[in-house]
Amino acid sequence: MKPLTRVAPAKVNLFLHLTGRRPDGYHLIDSLFVFTEGGDRVYLQDGLVFSFTLDGRFAGALKNAGGAGDGNLMVRAARLLARETNRDLTVHMRLDKKLPVAAGLGGGSSDAATLLTALSDWWGLDMDPERLAALALSLGADVPACLSPHPQRVAGIGEICTPVRLDMPSHIMLVNPGVPLATPDVFRAYRHSDRAFSAVLEDVPVWDMDRIARDTVNGLTEAALACLPSIADMLDILAALNGARLARLSGSGPTCFVLFDSAEAAAVAAADLGRKYPGWWLWPDRLRLDRGA
Repeated sequence: MKPLTRVAPAKVNLFLHLTGRRPDGYHLIDSLFVFTEGGDRVYLQDGLVFSFTLDGRFAGALKNAGGAGDGNLMVRAARLLARETNRDLTVHMRLDKKLPVAAGLGGGSSDAATLLTALSDWWGLDMDPERLAALALSLGADVPACLSPHPQRVAGIGEICTPVRLDMPSHIMLVNPGVPLATPDVFRAYRHSDRAFSAVLEDVPVWDMDRIARDTVNGLTEAALACLPSIADMLDILAALNGARLARLSGSGPTCFVLFDSAEAAAVAAADLGRKYPGWWLWPDRLRLDRGA
């Protein structure tokens, strides 16, 4: 078959409210997910047996975190789909890891979800969307939302995904301080803070910048700062950038995002920050603001 290439975008939480905690320890969320146009790249091609290659800027970091071979969530997704559909996994997969690891961008979840949809197309499967979503959830809480990388209101532990309309700038810059931050550590700090859970926000026809900035927060920000205090300085720097509309932590961090009205403003900001903070990872991009199929 013809080789197939897909982009596994970064997931960005425009807001993230924690609304409760289940008896099994999973936190319930109310969040607005958006996705970038760029991201990691997933490649598929025919093979005599199954094989997996990991390369790219952050391949080494992913290997050090246990994400090589069978420890990679994308590999687990491939084996799961093959087993559930009785397919021979005779394919070579390659992951070009462009996004940082343990960064609050859902990179592993996006890689796995992209693999599930790509491999389904590769094999010509016509899976029921609910069945595919159930397989995705078995791999991780963020994986179901990443199956359809378009704006979504996400609830439950991540399995309740509702498309939403946005009226806001699409130009974004992601900024990572070059230090990983493990999600379990941030949630542990959150639990120790005794912070009260948030109420679920009402549904609105369209989410715009004013509403997001006024009525929402990232409820994990204080916990992330407790784990990595330098995030506070980074957020202050981003908020003060010329043309910045909104600067926030994404997910559990440490990556932050800043929204701009134009690609030019994002590019100028990235060039300026690159000179001043050479250790930071900077990713100017655009958001996928359409609602998808």
